[in-house]
Amino acid sequence: MQRIPLRLWALAVLSGALQVLPFPIAGPTPLWRTLFCWIALLPLLIALLGNDKQGNALTRGQGAALGYLCGFVWYLGNCYWIYQTMYLYGGLPKYIAAGILILFCLYLGLYHALFGTLIASFRIRFGKQAALLLVPFAWVAVELARARITGLPWDILGVAQVDSPILTRLAPITGAYGISFVIAGINALWLVRIRVRERRYTRTAFTAAGVIFIVLYVAALRQIESPHDVPTTAHATLVQENLEVGAANTGPEPSTQQLLESFSYLSRFPSAKFLLGIPELSSTQSVYLIRQHPLAEGEDSKTPVPMPTDLIVWPESPAPFQENDSQFRAALSNLAREANAPIIAGNIGVDRTTDNARGYNLFNSASFVNAQGEFVGRYDKMHLVPFGEYVPFRQLFFFANSLLNEVGTFDPGQHRTVFTTGGHTYGTFICYESIFGDEIRQFAQKGAEVLVNISNDGWYGDTSAPWQHLNMVRMRAIENHRWVLRSTNTGVTASITPYGRVIAAAPRHIRTSIRVGFAYEHDLTFYAAHGDLFAYACALVTTIALAFSLRAKLP
Repeated sequence: MQRIPLRLWALAVLSGALQVLPFPIAGPTPLWRTLFCWIALLPLLIALLGNDKQGNALTRGQGAALGYLCGFVWYLGNCYWIYQTMYLYGGLPKYIAAGILILFCLYLGLYHALFGTLIASFRIRFGKQAALLLVPFAWVAVELARARITGLPWDILGVAQVDSPILTRLAPITGAYGISFVIAGINALWLVRIRVRERRYTRTAFTAAGVIFIVLYVAALRQIESPHDVPTTAHATLVQENLEVGAANTGPEPSTQQLLESFSYLSRFPSAKFLLGIPELSSTQSVYLIRQHPLAEGEDSKTPVPMPTDLIVWPESPAPFQENDSQFRAALSNLAREANAPIIAGNIGVDRTTDNARGYNLFNSASFVNAQGEFVGRYDKMHLVPFGEYVPFRQLFFFANSLLNEVGTFDPGQHRTVFTTGGHTYGTFICYESIFGDEIRQFAQKGAEVLVNISNDGWYGDTSAPWQHLNMVRMRAIENHRWVLRSTNTGVTASITPYGRVIAAAPRHIRTSIRVGFAYEHDLTFYAAHGDLFAYACALVTTIALAFSLRAKLP
């Protein structure tokens, strides 16, 4: 690798840093910073299409090395929250937490290395111009591999444009991968030279086209759908209990009865205060709801008034609720009957079994209770969080067992269950599952008219992760053209439109609940029906191009 000029290494580092900027870093991403995605890949592409110190095209190994460095920097900047999660909430020593973060970046950086290998191969076989035309196909193919092989499609490039009302029109057809394709293609086009004819004003025209594109892009962002113009036909009460998690919990543990009473009270008496938009954005307004219900006889103006609702949602939380606990079941049944509304509640599912030594299976679950107080269904989380809900290769990673003290070692669910009551069908996904577009779309395919996301983002603290997680949930709403009702332990608790806009949210890190509007949708998008067909098509084109590039060059 000594033959690679220092300049190319610097370009790879620069590209990794630029790829971090369009995504949340320590709060929600301001719209102006999403502009960086249009040049984020450019330095890496310049490096991969450069020459070594002898003036020769880079080898595949050299392309892999440059891509690997870029990927390491990108993951280090984008997923730095892993360090805080491991030591502050998981209770691991700081040096072990730092080591896990480094290993994580070294492992997932291999996907950028794969991208570098592909572009170097295409350049060697087809030349620079053809290699640039294959860039968006290769980029999407690598993102698909990241989802299918490693199972961690965290912050794929297309999610950076979740606030673009123009680009997100692709998502119901191609998923977020189609937006990634456009972004990677624009980055490649900056390097494409028009060779049809040498014309006097070619460079000027190309530069002007770029400026016009940026101006139109910024203008489009200003046309983002107003939250006041979205029709709603139903209301849901979303609970945010704000419980401490893991090793950060140093206070006295409330009893199960106290927790049930608290959750039940928040379910019946939502706060009058909520936010019109994403929390902590300068453009988001805080409003107070004026109660429209007349006072009952004997009540005064300070008496809380229960709010009617069509659905109550409890978050995934560290509360020790178990579905087979009679106290828990009685509290939920009573609440459902009092509110005359169905409930979706996060809890731990326990099933007796003879298939393992402990004699039972443990699930991270969402129970469904109808308005009559009957337990009519349960969804068990199918895609578990490595090191958060189970330890892969337990003997190798023995030191990570302490992370599971709070939640236990879970088993994966086997069925993607939807709930139907009162003529409407609900699909519920739990926390980490929201990053898998091809899995969430199956709820819509099964008839879900609204999607419900329960999560516990308390493990992330005040890092970038809660905001990154929110943006991926918003993309799932767009892909499936479904409202998403999101109830979390510490935030962001919100109602999200089928266009990915947050129309109502609770402030973070407070104990509260909010009553939000939503609607039932019945259409089925192409993406919900067919999944990642576009991404697989890109993978096919990339595979064919790679096969040809590995053959001996024909005369």
